[in-house]
Amino acid sequence: MSPKGDITLYTLTNKSGASVVLSSLGAGIVSIIVPDSNGELADVVLGYKNPADYIGDGPCAGKIPGRYANRIGAGKFSISGKEYQLAVNNGPNALHGGPEGFQNQIWDSEAKGSHVKFTYLSSDGEEGYPGNLKAEVIYSWNEHNELTIDITAESDKKTVVNLTNHAYFNLDGENSGSVLEHTLLLNASRFLEADMNLLPTGNILSVEGTPMDFRTQVALKNGIDADYPAIKAGKGYDSCWVIDNWRKHELNPAARLSAAKSSRCLEVFTTQPGVQVYAGCWLAGSPESKSGRPYNDYDGVAIECQGFPDAPNKPKFPSQLLGPGEQYQQTIVFKFTN
Repeated sequence: MSPKGDITLYTLTNKSGASVVLSSLGAGIVSIIVPDSNGELADVVLGYKNPADYIGDGPCAGKIPGRYANRIGAGKFSISGKEYQLAVNNGPNALHGGPEGFQNQIWDSEAKGSHVKFTYLSSDGEEGYPGNLKAEVIYSWNEHNELTIDITAESDKKTVVNLTNHAYFNLDGENSGSVLEHTLLLNASRFLEADMNLLPTGNILSVEGTPMDFRTQVALKNGIDADYPAIKAGKGYDSCWVIDNWRKHELNPAARLSAAKSSRCLEVFTTQPGVQVYAGCWLAGSPESKSGRPYNDYDGVAIECQGFPDAPNKPKFPSQLLGPGEQYQQTIVFKFTN
């Protein structure tokens, strides 16, 4: 599968020399270069040496998956009594909008100052979804090493939408090996129970007394091979946590990822109700890295702020329905410090 058109790259650099590279393929993040505690710059986002490898890659590295990020059970959902069937591309479920989802499309793009805007029109029936949907993603990079991602969408029919960014981070640098020494804090006292195919059951569980408890800073290695259902299903961390005190359209702290070796820290803020943490449990076999070697499992961690997986089939979850005249509007902020 090859998307139509040329791929355009944009570089945003602030006065300190820290920079972000963005791509019109999947409206993606190709690199984020930020300083450590000694001022040494390194690229902290996983990616590929060959630009063509971003097309149809399993990890969805750095890109915006859609029309519905994460999983929809059996690839089916109903709106107003009408059932829609999506491509089943992840075991028995639909994942990230299908094989030709937003992540594998070339978006229209334009740059202005410290902002880059990407726009994609998803036609009615594309990958099985109803409605002509216009998605817009604006990336902004400032002098404080904050990357803000503003995501909006509108549709001419009732549809479902769930958009996020799927960057993988290694705060010691993308060629530094495992992230399991990184520590993680989540503003979440609950998480979504899921089955062995990582599809939510509809139950929301407390993290208390489980390896899913990141309410204080905990090393990823501590629970990565725990004898616990959520860990065993994902071969490590690949679950959605429920952000505490979430209110629609309010920006809340979601996560804090820290690396002792480089003293880099990533703080994540979002308006989304959930955060999927995926510790790169299946990265082995992905395309050759920027540094010219294969990535291994656990070489990066994705912190995906999003609506809940399978929400179209779970009435108790926050709704991901979008109707005519309404606007889907979400924000994610990645803030880098040292």
